[in-house]
Formats: sequence, C-alpha cells, structure tokens
Amino acid sequence: MGPADVVVRPAGPADFPAVARLTVAAYEADGQLKGENGYAVVLADVTTRAEHGEVLVAVDGSTGQVLGSVTFVLPGTRYAELSGPGEAEFRMLAVDPAAQGRGVGAALVDACVARATGLGCTAVVICVRSGYAVAAQRLYERRGFVRLPEKDWSPLPGVDLLGLRLDLARA
Repeated sequence: MGPADVVVRPAGPADFPAVARLTVAAYEADGQLKGENGYAVVLADVTTRAEHGEVLVAVDGSTGQVLGSVTFVLPGTRYAELSGPGEAEFRMLAVDPAAQGRGVGAALVDACVARATGLGCTAVVICVRSGYAVAAQRLYERRGFVRLPEKDWSPLPGVDLLGLRLDLARA
C-alpha cells in the first residue's frame, strides 16, 4: 500500500477513541512511556487536544480505519511548546504500530506543512525526544526539517527534547 491509500482529514469525536488508543500504543511501542508520570493520560485526552488545536487523522482510503494522528497548533495555544510568531507546530504525531511503513507519518507531516502554508506561516517547528522516534526523525529530515539546538529543552529530568524547524520560504 502506498500513501495514495492514505487520506488525511480532520478528526471528529467518533475518531477520538481510536486516536487515543493508537497514540498511546505508538509511544509505548517506541519506549517513550517507560517511567513517565502521566504522559499517557495527556496523549489519550484527544477531546482537550481538539479544543486547543486541530487533530488530524490519517485513514485507510478503502476501509476508513484510523491509522495515525497528529495535533496541529499555533503559537500561544495550550499545546504549543516551541512556536513563535508566524510559526506553526505539530505535536503527538503517532502511527498505529500495525500500520507503520505505509507512508502514514509522511502524509500527516505533509498535511501539517500544507495547513501551515495555507495559514501564511513562515515555518513549522516540532520537538522530538532525544534517543527515541528514530524513524520519525529520519522522516522529518527527509522533509527538510533542520535541528535548532537553541530550541532544545527538557520538561522532566531525563527527558531531552530536540527542536527542529522547517523554513516554509525554502520548502
């Protein structure tokens, strides 16, 4: 199956349980929830994410099954961590472990970049956890995101987040 079989659309309330499940599953499969205090609860709270940003889902074009999800946010909103004026950000990109390798993550990244471009943003910024999400980091690199060390930060001891930025003027 190629990305042509993947459709990205806004998530509706009926999608939220699937989004919660797959987001927690993807982070667990990647080892990112070991010893975490409560982050799984944040990941699973899709309703609150949808109130403060745009939750997008990637679905199988033929079955409608939810394969992945991402939350697109603007600066100054509840889930924004790195974005400044003119920048967009996306958070909690996750692909169901059973659907990885099908272009789902790429489709979600491209949808966020298109959304940011459509809003007239100058860049998209994200953070990734150091030592984890290796496939995701490769995807971001291929899409033109570059490391922004001055945006690195740590929300908790032992959790180091790396800043990445895509300049939309160049993209």
